[in-house]
Amino acid sequence: MKRFLIISVFLIPFFSLAQQKSMLVKTAKTDLLEPWAPHNIQIKGYLGEKMDLCINQRIKKEDVAQLIEPFKTRNETHLWQTEFWGKWILSAIAAYEYNHDPELLKIIQDAISGLLSTQTPDGYIGNYSTEAQLQQWDIWGRKYTLLGLLAYFDISGDQKALGAARKLADHLLTQVGPGKADIVKTGNYRGMPSSSILEPMVLLYRQTGEKRYLDFARYIVAQWETADGPKLISKAIGSISVADRFPRPESWWSWDNGQKAYEMMSCYEGLLELYRISGEPDYLKSAEMAVQNIIETEINVAGSGTAFECFYHGGFRQTEPTYHTMETCVTFTWIKLCNNLLRLTGNPLYADQIEKSVYNALLASMKFDGSQIAKYSPLEGMRHEGEEQCAMHINCCNANGPRAFALIPKMAFMTAPNEILINFYGQYSASFQLNPKNKVSIIQTTTYPESGQIEITVQPEKAEFFTLALRIPAWSNQTSISVNGIAPDEIQSGTYSKIAREWKNGDKLILKLDMSGRLITLNGHQAILRGPVLLARDSRFQDGFVDETAVIHHKNGFVELLPSNEKPEHIWMSFTAPLVLGTDLESEFRNPKQVHFCDFASSGNTWTSDSRYRVWIRQTLNVMNSIYKPY
Repeated sequence: MKRFLIISVFLIPFFSLAQQKSMLVKTAKTDLLEPWAPHNIQIKGYLGEKMDLCINQRIKKEDVAQLIEPFKTRNETHLWQTEFWGKWILSAIAAYEYNHDPELLKIIQDAISGLLSTQTPDGYIGNYSTEAQLQQWDIWGRKYTLLGLLAYFDISGDQKALGAARKLADHLLTQVGPGKADIVKTGNYRGMPSSSILEPMVLLYRQTGEKRYLDFARYIVAQWETADGPKLISKAIGSISVADRFPRPESWWSWDNGQKAYEMMSCYEGLLELYRISGEPDYLKSAEMAVQNIIETEINVAGSGTAFECFYHGGFRQTEPTYHTMETCVTFTWIKLCNNLLRLTGNPLYADQIEKSVYNALLASMKFDGSQIAKYSPLEGMRHEGEEQCAMHINCCNANGPRAFALIPKMAFMTAPNEILINFYGQYSASFQLNPKNKVSIIQTTTYPESGQIEITVQPEKAEFFTLALRIPAWSNQTSISVNGIAPDEIQSGTYSKIAREWKNGDKLILKLDMSGRLITLNGHQAILRGPVLLARDSRFQDGFVDETAVIHHKNGFVELLPSNEKPEHIWMSFTAPLVLGTDLESEFRNPKQVHFCDFASSGNTWTSDSRYRVWIRQTLNVMNSIYKPY
């Protein structure tokens, strides 16, 4: 009974803060779209099962005492142990916002209590020795600690957590700033890891109204454009590709490397938070231009990218076998950055990018049983457990990957004035307080993306006029919508189809998306996409050598995919596609063979050699159908 009372007291401030969005500082730029409260959303089906698996097997089973230990010893000089606590608790808090699990709440509270006990009188919370502070990953770790404390304050209203965050920030302000250490000369990668503390500094200003935090945030951005800075604004607006912003460094893991993807995108995250306060148009413009460049030059067919965690023109080079590609930390940060821009701009382009990343790169990163998150998820080969880092039984991606799974409910549905927007399709249900006098429930009935048909039932408590906006993915060439059997006006791919009408309880909307197989060709290779899902060959089907060259038969770029009942264990979706295999046309009698493909997320998910997989199929050369250029 005592435990129940503690939880009840906790929930009162949670609902007040989340729903009323009370804060001391009014933002200069309001988001066009607002995420709906995650606890009012339920996600079932395959995606919901994977989310629950991640929460139960990764988040709740983490050894929190291990995560706190480095904050006690404080003898580090160059490693990043303290990021693990911050990443993990951010995923735990996001998961709790979704499921309100009292057991998870207790784990979170104990983790906060354990961390606060390590704060020294000067305000420092970290793992670095006094002599080594500001070096390597010290400020990066403080960023994650600040984010975790502020996220906990958001759901609890606990003044101890906010006070600890203020003391931690104030201690940094005694070390870094005008007349002190230069933020862009601390740590690695042209100061981008350290500079990413911009995000929690702005959030702290919004919670406290203390001008010194806003001043420090502005100082960080100003330092970016100095001679030693990463020039995140000027190089983006100047249309300099993210892979070409600085010369290739002599040492990859060094301050000179200005192409580090995860840290660069984290800085843009902070810049967007500052944009919300300042309204400075170049902040939004530079983030949008950087993201557009990343889409055009780096993001691959699975919705992620990078090699050795850096931008490298990976969009064009994705058909090449590549070491250390598609780091899960990069995947998550990409999703989070796109979500931020979606909220600010209302542009469904960003929702399309998120969907691609979630159904492919993110789902592929988790082992079938939810026990591990892969550090890298290449487009061919085998997935496997990442190394243990910093002499701890964890690595960055096992800590960070769950944050992406826990973020899904905040992206699925959003609202605007008198408008409900559906970004993701699946077995979702959600309840919205349309206004103080009317509540609306939205229920999706579908097996999407196995099927392209989604039935949406609208259930307002009383009939009312409002807009329901449906994201029409850019990949859906043939889309249909009917409301109670009546088709609305023209539908355009890559937009929101907005249906404004008086909605009554029980109104039904049928959305049909085009799930045709689409052939993608690049550098003499071929890949198949079906809806948002990337397909791959997998050796578990035992229907040939997965690395064999082939020609995928298609008609005007569309591949006829046949559903397959043959599904080896742990495979979600299975299809066959017509391929002419190898280099011997005669043995195939020029007739294609039906070869098995599965969804990329399922391919290789046993993390053993029995599930070797491949996305890009090398195309066999036919000189009769190509321009012959003699050497």
